[in-house]
Amino acid sequence: MKVLPLTTRVLAAAVSAVLYAWPAGAMAQELRIGYVNSERVLREAAPAKAAQTRLESEFSKREKDLAEQGSRLKAAAERLEKEAPTLSESERSRRQRELIEQDRDMQRRRREFQEDLTQRKNEELAAVVERANRVIKQIFEQEKYDVILQEAIFAGPRVDITEKVIKALNAAPPAPR
Repeated sequence: MKVLPLTTRVLAAAVSAVLYAWPAGAMAQELRIGYVNSERVLREAAPAKAAQTRLESEFSKREKDLAEQGSRLKAAAERLEKEAPTLSESERSRRQRELIEQDRDMQRRRREFQEDLTQRKNEELAAVVERANRVIKQIFEQEKYDVILQEAIFAGPRVDITEKVIKALNAAPPAPR
């Protein structure tokens, strides 16, 4: 038997408690539950796609520079390997040290690139999530939902409002930059 994560068990217990404690008269009214597939919103919504495009344009030059530096380093290593038998010991050692230093520099630049990219991805993701949450809250209030879930084990199409959230995000004016 599969054990559910703690958050899922707590959420299930909370929903069960709400349904159990719900007054009988209120049960005659329909309980409005919505579900949003956050991954789909972050994959398909225009603001998420725009964020991805911004990241690609912002980091493409650095990525290309790193790839070129890697190619030059590889070519220099191959050249050294080919020429090594004809080089003096001191020249071979000097070129090996240079290659090691260049490799260290490239590894450092790669780490910095990854750290910068991760930080910017997190910033862009946070902005999209914030906008999506505002849209979800607006839908919640306008359509008088009782609860909107963003994580569920199963959700039927009747309660899935993901498409509605994506359309609202796509219709909203772009956030100022």
